[in-house]
Amino acid sequence: MHASKGDRLVVHGRVVGKQDHVVEIVEVLGPNGTPPFRVRSENGHETIMSPGPDSVVDHRKSTDQV
Repeated sequence: MHASKGDRLVVHGRVVGKQDHVVEIVEVLGPNGTPPFRVRSENGHETIMSPGPDSVVDHRKSTDQV
């Protein structure tokens, strides 16, 4: 999994009825675009994530950077 600052990380819901969780990647902490990533959710909360197999990187930049 490779990402850049500004990409979005989509964590798919793992149970029926649970929606996907989308966060913005604000910093790539691993070498060559690999995890872990510092991410920011819509409410402004930041955390560090090492995404699992239920996650994908959306390489479209977040809307606030357009």
